[in-house]
Amino acid sequence: MARSVYVAGLGPSVGKGTVALGIVELLSRQVAKVAVFRPLVSGAGPDPLLTVLRKRYPGPVGVEESSGVTVAEASALVADGRREELIGRIVERYREVERRSSAVVVIGSDFSDKPEEGREELPRELAFNARLATEFGSVVIPVVSGEGRSAESLAAATRSAYHSLVDLGATVAAVIANRVPQAISMSRPEGLPVPFWAVPEVAVIAAPTVGEVAAALDATVLSGSAGALERDVLDYVVGAAHVPTVLGALTDGALLITAGDRADLLVAASAAHAAGNVTLAGLVLTLGEPADERAVRVIERLNTGLAMLVTRTDSYHTIAAADRITAQLSTPRKIEAALGVFEESVDTAELSRLLDVARSSRVTPLMFENDLIDKARTDRRHLVLPEGTEERILRATETLLRRGVAELTLLGDPSEINRRAREIGVEIGGAHLVDPASSELREQFAERYAEIRRHRGVTLDLAYDVVRDVNYFGTLMVAAGLADGMVSGATHTTAATIRPAFEIIKTVPGLTVASSVFFMLLADRVLVYGDCAVNPDPDAGQLADIALSSAQTAAAFGIEPRVAMLSYSTGSSGAGADVDKVAAATALVRERRPDLPVEGPIQYDAAVDPAVAAAKLPGSAVAGKATVFVFPDLNTGNNTYKAVQRSANAVAVGPVMQGLRAPVNDLSRGATVKDIVNTVAITAIQAGAR
Repeated sequence: MARSVYVAGLGPSVGKGTVALGIVELLSRQVAKVAVFRPLVSGAGPDPLLTVLRKRYPGPVGVEESSGVTVAEASALVADGRREELIGRIVERYREVERRSSAVVVIGSDFSDKPEEGREELPRELAFNARLATEFGSVVIPVVSGEGRSAESLAAATRSAYHSLVDLGATVAAVIANRVPQAISMSRPEGLPVPFWAVPEVAVIAAPTVGEVAAALDATVLSGSAGALERDVLDYVVGAAHVPTVLGALTDGALLITAGDRADLLVAASAAHAAGNVTLAGLVLTLGEPADERAVRVIERLNTGLAMLVTRTDSYHTIAAADRITAQLSTPRKIEAALGVFEESVDTAELSRLLDVARSSRVTPLMFENDLIDKARTDRRHLVLPEGTEERILRATETLLRRGVAELTLLGDPSEINRRAREIGVEIGGAHLVDPASSELREQFAERYAEIRRHRGVTLDLAYDVVRDVNYFGTLMVAAGLADGMVSGATHTTAATIRPAFEIIKTVPGLTVASSVFFMLLADRVLVYGDCAVNPDPDAGQLADIALSSAQTAAAFGIEPRVAMLSYSTGSSGAGADVDKVAAATALVRERRPDLPVEGPIQYDAAVDPAVAAAKLPGSAVAGKATVFVFPDLNTGNNTYKAVQRSANAVAVGPVMQGLRAPVNDLSRGATVKDIVNTVAITAIQAGAR
């Protein structure tokens, strides 16, 4: 088993971070403890890439322990003729990381033909990286820059990278070309004996953020939220001409750099952004001169959401300094963009086979969440999100589209959705936008809803008003087969989200109730709890339905269902109406699914603890190793999941609706962007499992 993967960049600014991120993401789905290691760091504060990776993938080793030596330490050792001691120190630090990890991704030092100041005495860096990879026992994945290259030039560089490393004794698993021009479509170069993948250049990844520009220019931030500082700078435009000329030069993602006394340009550019003519990154005022207060008030009223910076240098030196900025994977949207292009371009199944990292028997929360994305991507579905103008939904939409998780339809006024997207600086161009109020589907949906609810006295006129509601419209899209599922609830109550599904989609034939589960992500496993959100006091038949639905949901998400029908009594040790209900439900489950391991009545400790199980129910196929826990009523289930969530520091993902003929899931009104992404992925997987 290859415990270590060495990502080696051949050239400056090749984008090793994107490749390392993609590999860590891949490994995090397979093993519980993935570490990241950098042999050489600058020493000027925490390494940015290590910090980002450790934050996203909390592992067994902290940022400070994840590096070998600093550039200064390495240079001093080499200057003293102690190169082997340098290698020894790095290897020693690496072994400490490896001992605590299931797999390690090593990010090599930067390769440059022109040594930077303070690095003149370091060994030639390609040989340095090859030597370290050999000492670590790593397989190497070299990363070659495709920036500005032709297909022929890139093929030659790829072959050269492979042979150079092999000649130095390294084991090369594959070669990746990064930042390849979009116009070039490349297969494996002739004569290359290992797999090859070309990752196209994506502007948003290579672009610095407004905040990074502000830091590099030592600029003062006059206005702008944290979100405004995370906008990507795709272009620089110097405002030195008349308004019409500058407006004609503005492009999406441009940072306007102009003198503070050009109030005409600042107001005109801000108005163009607010009107949707162009989507700017921000405004920079040069020579330390702030804008006229009257102009600032006008800009504030336009509510552009743009950051305004002031720098002391003139326009020439400002743009020269900005051009030298190296972008980092510093924001969630950059990370998602990098993962999206990596997963789209690289055959991750083949890469996983090459790295030969055995899947862990443990399932950590991170493994489960990353696996959701992977499962959803392999069978891409079309989902509808009714709350199209909500900021969290828009941010999640950008992430979902970049990762290729699902095809999405957002409901709401398209002009308002696009305005909100521009305001917060997200890209949702791949989403379908539908306004229920003006959609040509409204009349058709009204007729269908009136027919479904005719027994409740719903007329066509009333139905026409009802289906304008985004949740009803979205549910009818699912019922009509125009979407595979729906996710709502970020701004709506649970009742507003679920009621249309109960009325229109209804339950699977053979089930009497729809229900819900929570995925409880513990430190080393994932458990399924049902029902903790929908049915207050199910009878024996309904409880059996909940158990069967929960087992099916568990299986759809790769969890082997072993069902515990919970009670305050185990086996025949207790009696009473509540125990009898659980016993009757268990008998029904066994009758309907003889193949399904189920035990009940059983207490929670006997279901989860092998020692207690051995004493109370020896020989049971479920006791001590249950994965699906069915609670006798909502009071018990809801309180238990919250107690485990808080006391065991577990992550509770849900509620996930089950038993409906098509998936509709409810978000908490406090849902984070990550929660929304997970719920959409879950809904897509449910749709694929139908």
